[in-house]
Amino acid sequence: MTTLAEVARKAGVTGATVSNVLRGRGKVGNETRERVLAAVRELNYRPNLTARALAEGKPQTVALVVSSIANPFYPEFALAVEQAVRKLGYFLVVCNTNDDPAQERAYLDAIVGSLAHGVLVMNADFVQIEELVALRQRGVPVVLCMWEKPDTPPPLPSVAVDFFRAGMVAAEHLIKLGHRRIGAVLGSELSGNHIWRYRGFCEAMSRAGIDLLENGTVCGHDTIDAGRNAGHALLAAVPDLTAIFASNDLPALGVLQAAADLGLDVPGDLSVIGITDIQLAHQVRPALTTVAVPIQESAELAVEMIMQMMREKGPEGSSAPAMLREASVPRLVVRASTARPGKG
Repeated sequence: MTTLAEVARKAGVTGATVSNVLRGRGKVGNETRERVLAAVRELNYRPNLTARALAEGKPQTVALVVSSIANPFYPEFALAVEQAVRKLGYFLVVCNTNDDPAQERAYLDAIVGSLAHGVLVMNADFVQIEELVALRQRGVPVVLCMWEKPDTPPPLPSVAVDFFRAGMVAAEHLIKLGHRRIGAVLGSELSGNHIWRYRGFCEAMSRAGIDLLENGTVCGHDTIDAGRNAGHALLAAVPDLTAIFASNDLPALGVLQAAADLGLDVPGDLSVIGITDIQLAHQVRPALTTVAVPIQESAELAVEMIMQMMREKGPEGSSAPAMLREASVPRLVVRASTARPGKG
């Protein structure tokens, strides 16, 4: 990695001059400034903000990489992380990737040695994990947050939540109420990050001897609008459904809208259940039955792990053992959107 001293030698100036140019401080002539900036570009120099923060006595930083801050779950998780790191005298930098792998790579490149002391990453897919492993091997502490299958741990320190179990809990609730005609709306493709929730749902259905309905599963995106569209498609394909399982709360809220569009009473005509328990789940009407995941606990565990790694500062080779901490089991939160079937 290029150092400030190398930039100074390339530009034929002192390190203090390079620092003044990059910070916009001090009196530096235009010709000198352009020479320094040209050296910065040629050598691909990234200022070490971590070292600067330490030198200036500023709080250190932790980065949190999320896929979309438009999803209320991520701001809620980020708030829990921010509260935990602030107690320890750290700043939190939230990096929003907009579900764009290229944007995520750009953030990760910026983080290395410059933006943050450690990196917390939400919802990494398998391609990104390879890049994160490489990042860790370069000495950057990395922790995956809310990993969805504890019994298949990734090759990185992780905080896991058993979303397979969450899917089972949701299905079991509907089954115990007497539902047999149950559809599913997924907030991802079948190969996406909601797969374990769906597999948990399918496992509970299988154990109860209930076959999955033909055309009874619709995949989409993790948004209210996508859930609404999926709800319409599902109810058009299987109009005698008495319940719908959604793999996350936002699609579940969309299903509630679809039911209202079609003049269906929830829960009299149709029961709806989601997963996560974001704040909107209890604020809508009818309030959403959901399976709550431990957001606060997961955030605190992730911060505890990243802080431990940052303190140890040991070499992180490919053979280093991965750590996994599992948060509490997801729990059912029964509200007004589920009831016994109202149809015969």
